[in-house]
Amino acid sequence: MGESSEQDVLSYIQQKYPKSYKIEGYFKYYDIYVPEADKSVEVKQDFKSEFTGNLVVEIEFNGKPSALSTTKADYWVFVTRPNWFWITPKQICQCIRKYNYTPAKFIGKGDTKSKRAYLIKINHIQEFSLWTQRRK
Repeated sequence: MGESSEQDVLSYIQQKYPKSYKIEGYFKYYDIYVPEADKSVEVKQDFKSEFTGNLVVEIEFNGKPSALSTTKADYWVFVTRPNWFWITPKQICQCIRKYNYTPAKFIGKGDTKSKRAYLIKINHIQEFSLWTQRRK
């Protein structure tokens, strides 16, 4: 589902770093690599946040560490309908600690296995973001 958002973020990055590319196939550590800057980017599309007010930050899937627990990305981009939030994994963790979030366990739409994830208020992510931009 997030394929188009990954492509949108890649196109944006390529304006400044034209050699940037999307990692093809399954690669759990990040979605986009920027060779000119030696940086990596994970893209998280969350359109449902428009209704819930929360962004989902997964830490475990099917009993195994995932997403925030395993990322090697330098930056994450949360893509919502109106905005992109650029943030580092370290800043996400600082946000979780500051607001004392505890993970929820649930089965996501389209999944058959359970996940554990933090449901973080959008304004809290925005507070810790490097920058927020209006979605194109």
